[in-house]
Amino acid sequence: MAVHVDKDLLRAQFVGKTLSEAITPAVVLDLAKVEANCNLMLEAAEKLQLSWRAHIKTHKTEELTRLQVGDKSSAPVNLIVSTVIEAERLVPLLKEYQEKGRKVNVLYSFPLYPSCIDRLAAVSASLGPGALTVMVDHPDQVPYLSTLATKSGGNAPLVFLKVNIGSNRAGVIPGSPTCTEVIDALLASEEAGNSVLLGVYTHAGHSYGTRKDWEAMNILSDEFEALKQVAEQVRDKRAPGKDPLVLSVGATPTATTIQHPDLATTNGVNGTNGINGTNGIVNGHDDIDDTKTADILTTVPTSHLKHLLKTLKSSGFTLEVHAGVYPTLDIQQLAAHARDSSTLNSSMVAITVLADVASIYPSRGPDSSTEALVNAGCIALGREPCEDKGTPPGQHYSAWGILMPWNELAAAPAPGPEFPAKHEGWEVAKLSQEHGVLRWVGRKEDEVPLKVGQRVRIWPNHSCITGAAHAYYLIVDSRNKGREDEIVDIWVRWNGW
Repeated sequence: MAVHVDKDLLRAQFVGKTLSEAITPAVVLDLAKVEANCNLMLEAAEKLQLSWRAHIKTHKTEELTRLQVGDKSSAPVNLIVSTVIEAERLVPLLKEYQEKGRKVNVLYSFPLYPSCIDRLAAVSASLGPGALTVMVDHPDQVPYLSTLATKSGGNAPLVFLKVNIGSNRAGVIPGSPTCTEVIDALLASEEAGNSVLLGVYTHAGHSYGTRKDWEAMNILSDEFEALKQVAEQVRDKRAPGKDPLVLSVGATPTATTIQHPDLATTNGVNGTNGINGTNGIVNGHDDIDDTKTADILTTVPTSHLKHLLKTLKSSGFTLEVHAGVYPTLDIQQLAAHARDSSTLNSSMVAITVLADVASIYPSRGPDSSTEALVNAGCIALGREPCEDKGTPPGQHYSAWGILMPWNELAAAPAPGPEFPAKHEGWEVAKLSQEHGVLRWVGRKEDEVPLKVGQRVRIWPNHSCITGAAHAYYLIVDSRNKGREDEIVDIWVRWNGW
């Protein structure tokens, strides 16, 4: 299950101290950036009149969950978890929101299997009818629904049919025999009173491979189009008088494209026929230098997405967007270019790994570059790659993390608009269990020197994997001028399964 970590003891140990006094390696979140990223997502979903479902798997904390759903809001609280323990630990918070009159629902986003049933039933029994949603993508999973309903005291679980639109991680393929078979089984389960078919759901994990500004918006449209196909098949077979089906789409690259300013001008539903832009060009206003970023230019399909949203809403579907890593961001998100550099850049990355420089190795690296050793290896950072999609291979960023410009490294370069094609500065070039090997990338004369004993902060490739290596987050707040490195709180993670 999980090891208990005493939050009060940790607060007594660290709050009021600075990052220079913390134990390393440690994972750090900047509250100012986390809040800003959460607010951008909430505001975009509200402006476009889309339902919002926040995934908590990246951080697994109560505190950040509150930010993701708007703690003072009266809107429904729809959440996603990737482990059962997350759902169990959410129960007190969800009960709190229920007492305040907010409707709550938590989705366990892994297809059903026998050993999770009893624990999910306990969550459902605690929260009451309509509060638990589960995922199904195979007809043999459907009998578990009646067991879950019985063990939860008669609360029929809500169900999403998981749809595969290209990531090939899980889900049925639209139009396939298996898709039809699962639909028929779920409708039979619903008619028997064992479950309620909430809708259809997809996760565009392959959108992490985009490399042009706003390119992920095309995949967002693909998600909606694929779910529309499946939902229409469901509706044609379903008994009348049911609630509208929910079409739930997302992944941080696709979901965050709804922050495009052109979408907000028409509520995403009606109004003017917007003109597609190119990256930062919105209705004719150009805010980027094409000569420097031609390799990341792409036509932004805002008009198509607006029309699609309008069509789906008028067809009687409820539209939902979900995402998880957007509060913290990471190097993978910078590489994906889901937005342009005015709305997605390194200053928004809220997570770093705090480490110490243990040794320096002048001229040891390729072309006599300097290397250095830090006490953050794959156990502290994760070994999650940022795919090199350059031609030829070996030119684009493919390291394991990048040093944040901070303290003595304030002058070091950070990823810019042409990242990952253009990258320089101190990068984590190699990893072993506890060892991270830094390497200077760029001209030797531009090297910002490191020294033994120096403390550094590393932007990781993938926040979800990095966070899983740690029991808690050190929280700082860059809005505290002159005290940006002061630890203001500790957020304990719900690790385990």
